[in-house]
Amino acid sequence: MSVRRTVLPSGLRIVTEEVPSVRSAAIGIWVNVGSRDETPAVAGASHFLEHLLFKGTKRRNALEISASIESVGGEMNAFTSKEYTCFYARVIDTDLPMAIDVVSDLITSSTFTAEDVDSERKVVLSEIAVRDDDPSDYIHELYLDTYYGDSPVGRSILGTVDSINKMPRNSIYNYYKKHYQPENLVVSVAGNIKHKKVVKMVEEALSKDGFLDVPNNKHEVRAATPIKTPGLGEVGIIDRKTEQAHILYGFPGLARSDDRRFALSVLSSAIGGGMASRLFQEIREKRGLAYTTYAYPQQFAGTGTLAFYAGCRTEKAEEVIKLMRDISESVAQHGLTDEEISRAKGAVTGGLILGQEDTGSRMSRIGKSELVYGEIMSFDDILSKVRSVTPEQVHQLARDLFSAPATLALVGPFRSKTKFEKVIS
Repeated sequence: MSVRRTVLPSGLRIVTEEVPSVRSAAIGIWVNVGSRDETPAVAGASHFLEHLLFKGTKRRNALEISASIESVGGEMNAFTSKEYTCFYARVIDTDLPMAIDVVSDLITSSTFTAEDVDSERKVVLSEIAVRDDDPSDYIHELYLDTYYGDSPVGRSILGTVDSINKMPRNSIYNYYKKHYQPENLVVSVAGNIKHKKVVKMVEEALSKDGFLDVPNNKHEVRAATPIKTPGLGEVGIIDRKTEQAHILYGFPGLARSDDRRFALSVLSSAIGGGMASRLFQEIREKRGLAYTTYAYPQQFAGTGTLAFYAGCRTEKAEEVIKLMRDISESVAQHGLTDEEISRAKGAVTGGLILGQEDTGSRMSRIGKSELVYGEIMSFDDILSKVRSVTPEQVHQLARDLFSAPATLALVGPFRSKTKFEKVIS
């Protein structure tokens, strides 16, 4: 298995990983644009655009786009994040040329009709409504909004009802033309493939409509721009009649390029990565206060967070938050046991290995790495970095992160912040 990389004169990057033992192949086109790149006037444009590209191209209507992949048993979809957008497909290896052509067609030749914009506008508004109806989903939006405030990172990927309603076709089209350029794209392919053949197919497919006719463009990794965090020590509440309270209790984390990210993965796993973690044992096993509880880091260019989640009965919310506070304080003061460290390192490395068993995961790893880091660390190097993390490094990181004021987000039948502010102060 080997990872290879080719950069075309246009700035387009193509990365592949050959896995000859499988019969599948996955392709992803990664675009270096997400909700972080939006102004308030076009909030949600990245995600809106992702939807629109599936509505039709010069060569295919919406049905033909989906049917071409589904008719061979494949899958095709897309997603938008804060900092990038990805369009992907996974098919039998013999159908890879067709999959490359279809996914590339979305990028180079979408039509953006006014009718499509108005039709998909309703779909995006429905998606916002679905999110708002699901407190276990909305809590994550509330946390970032509380922590980052009205900033590109704090604002929702979906946009707002107002911004989506007011966004004209020209604004979305201009956004597309500005950001969907070869130097902002990475094409990643993994599976039973040959690098040279993939490069030829990709170059041919993306050359449609003059898309690559911009020579000597230079690709750049997103700059690690510092982001203000006005929500340190703040409480964000959505007062809603729910069966259970949804809680996110978090701290400043690490930026994506921070060398301590491997220690962070161990720390996060030990605190809330599974049933043996501190959160699960203290909140669920010993006290039965919650069914679901976990910890997770979010890392962006120049910033990041580490947050603890729990869903519990509303009358137990204060008790659960106190336990989260006590756990963070204990780990900061005393560190983790050698057994916890060993178990967490095993969980992280094992999860990484098991997560690379399919071609879609391999495609995602190399594509995302190339896009956000500008290089692809070998899988063995990643495993080595995690295994070399020491208890002292984890303890120091916990002291650094948990010394900051905590940020709290709550969704549930709570009208006042006062008692919760006292808990986290």
